[in-house]
Amino acid sequence: MPAVLRCLVFSAALIAALASGLARAQVPAPVIQARSWVLVDLSSGQTLVSQDADTKVAPASLTKLMTAYLVFGALRDGRIKMDQRPPVSPLAYKAEGSRMFVDPAKPATVEELLNGMIVQSGNDATIILAEAVAGSEPVFAELMNKEARRMGLSNTSFRNSTGLPDAQHYSTARDLAVLAQSLIRDFPDRYPLYSRKEYRYNDITQPNRNRLLFIDPSVDGLKTGHTEAAGYCLIASARRDMGNGQNRRLLTVLLGAASEPARAIESQKLLNHGFQNFDAVRVFAAGKPASQYRVWKSSVDQIDGGFGQDVVVTVPRGTGDRLKAEITRNEPLMAPIAKDQQIGVLRVRLDDKVLAERPLVALSPAPQAGWFGRTWDSLRLMMGKK
Repeated sequence: MPAVLRCLVFSAALIAALASGLARAQVPAPVIQARSWVLVDLSSGQTLVSQDADTKVAPASLTKLMTAYLVFGALRDGRIKMDQRPPVSPLAYKAEGSRMFVDPAKPATVEELLNGMIVQSGNDATIILAEAVAGSEPVFAELMNKEARRMGLSNTSFRNSTGLPDAQHYSTARDLAVLAQSLIRDFPDRYPLYSRKEYRYNDITQPNRNRLLFIDPSVDGLKTGHTEAAGYCLIASARRDMGNGQNRRLLTVLLGAASEPARAIESQKLLNHGFQNFDAVRVFAAGKPASQYRVWKSSVDQIDGGFGQDVVVTVPRGTGDRLKAEITRNEPLMAPIAKDQQIGVLRVRLDDKVLAERPLVALSPAPQAGWFGRTWDSLRLMMGKK
């Protein structure tokens, strides 16, 4: 086994200027009136505060985020088209709950159906899209569960595309946060649909039920839900300019509020809590060298090590000066080494707590040396030379 070399590569003093305010070891969670909830900083992927985030609950129309994810994938892959007009099945036409009011004699386009599902939360539009992708809603539900397993949603089970009540249809605040983050990340071109405040179809204008779109200009999505079993639910995301060129996106999942106004008020409280009490600190920039490392048996002496993506951590405001970054790498590094090959691990700590762990990768290749170079380095290693 190769020896392990540890080195501190990032001085906390360099990032102290990025944090402001009074230093606090912990940020008390706000009092939120809901069954369960979670607040996530998407710039770092860290959960900032939560309550009962792994409790299984009925997700109601928040289910439609997974339906949209699969429909967006089908559009990307060319399996359906935006101008396609899927037929309106009896199941879709008779769907209970919120509706887009699609006329079976004049089917809507996929583009219209997406607006009907996302803005109006139409169950008829949702079922039509599910049937267009998979042929039937039960088969589509199987695809939903397969995708949920791929995303690692271990406490989620789907039985339909809409979120209509079913004892075996459930999810959690944490799983729904992962789903929402995946949708924002994987389909940025489709995400603006979630910021539409109203949509008119069949001479009927319906507003988006996400009240935060109307009262907070930084909020640009995502989805509401309500059934008697689920209570009032809301997944909200906001992007704010924090100054110094820093834009942060936070995501809240709030389940089981008492009323429609309450879910908006409590979600707004969570968003404000995250923006006001935490700082996101970029420790390393993607593709920039963190340090140089000696390579043995190579035609090059050194390679740059770095990271494929920005390394960002979120800390309580005013604690950035306590961050430490430590790299652990295999020693000696032996050629050949390919570009983007992992050569170590970065751990970022706040005091004794590890906030992030990322692979250190080679930013350039290290080809193997010829016979003489390999032999010479082998002799040097045998003699303990560095």
